Amino acid sequence: MRLRSPYDREIVRLALPALGALAAEPLYVLADTAIVGHLGRPQIAALGLAGTVLAGAFTIFNFLTYGTTAVVARASGAGREKEAARLAAQALWASLGIGVVLLAGCEIVAAPLLAGLGGHGRSGHFALLYFRIAAAGLPAALVALAGQGYLRGVSNLRRPLEIVVAANVLNIVLELVFVYVFHWGIAGSAAGTAVAQAGMGAAFVVELLRPHAATRRPSLRDMEPMFRIGRQIFVRTAALYASFLAAASVLARMGDAQIGAHQIAYEFFLFLALVLDAIAIAGQVIVGRKLGAGDADGAHAAALRMIEWSVVIGLVFAVVLAPLSHALPRAFTGDPRVLHQAALLWPFLAAMQPLGGAVFALDGILIGAGDTRYLMWSMLAASALFVTLAALALSFDWGVIGVWAALDVLIAVRLALLGPRFARRRWAVVGWH
Repeated sequence: MRLRSPYDREIVRLALPALGALAAEPLYVLADTAIVGHLGRPQIAALGLAGTVLAGAFTIFNFLTYGTTAVVARASGAGREKEAARLAAQALWASLGIGVVLLAGCEIVAAPLLAGLGGHGRSGHFALLYFRIAAAGLPAALVALAGQGYLRGVSNLRRPLEIVVAANVLNIVLELVFVYVFHWGIAGSAAGTAVAQAGMGAAFVVELLRPHAATRRPSLRDMEPMFRIGRQIFVRTAALYASFLAAASVLARMGDAQIGAHQIAYEFFLFLALVLDAIAIAGQVIVGRKLGAGDADGAHAAALRMIEWSVVIGLVFAVVLAPLSHALPRAFTGDPRVLHQAALLWPFLAAMQPLGGAVFALDGILIGAGDTRYLMWSMLAASALFVTLAALALSFDWGVIGVWAALDVLIAVRLALLGPRFARRRWAVVGWH
């Protein structure tokens, strides 16, 4: 890897605030868990169930961010400020519409959905209570996704960081007041979340309406580029989410120790992925902007540098993780069976990091280029292979090693499919459309 590149400064300028915004959400979840955890076992179990469903919905709809970033970055790079401003308004209408429909759907299916996932007794009651209240914040949360996408597209990543951090601080304060001063229990935690998300959504509404546009009326024609990219990212994200869901399902059938070890490793995977995802976001912005400006060679050179950064950071993660297979899991559990299973899967978690670094970077590059159709089909192919291998691991009793080896194969197959696509440069299509 070259020691210096003309693209390093811009990558760092974009990636650091993106990392801060990405890290704010998991840090909030930790604080939320700590607050609710002191209420009792049924309450923390309810948060685990309802919170997982809500987080899944939030994750699947992140195409509102990525799709908006891709098209706005192209418009910005092409010097089409009026189109970028019009896209900001369309992103607002699209996220509001989806958010309202999602809220109505969540409220309708809340009871049977949570019951089907195992919610029962007091924990089931608390899960339903939390879910119904917290779901009220979903439309605002989706507006925030669209707002972040627009601001990233115009290379303003500091403002989303400020809004997200302020919203999370407000959320913690409100939860402490509602739970421990007003004694609303888990309902107070959900209310704090909904109110903070409403404030965050309002702040992003201001940002989406700030640029001057000739018209801000909803237009399906103007939304079409975002929806085209968005639906392909939606399928890609859902397939990845389903792969990890399948891994958890298979390991749960193997035993408590296996699923417990998997949960520890999965949390580390998500935490380390934040850094790699921040570089991927820089890739979306830089590549989209340069292609919009007609600079295919510049887009390729910047993309290559981001891949180098991601792989090197992944290698550092692997080197740090590898010798800590017995030490790090002890911070989460003292159960000897869980610790044994964690030690078995740990080499696969470490080996995944440099491969994942390259895949994360390529994801961001191809999203920025609008090559999301290929991303979608390659993810579906890799996920289908993983599910097959995970089922074989269960059938032939390969244990946690079999499942995590299959996860490494998932990442390796994605790299094998995305790498040649990048090398052939078919993604480097210049221009506004």
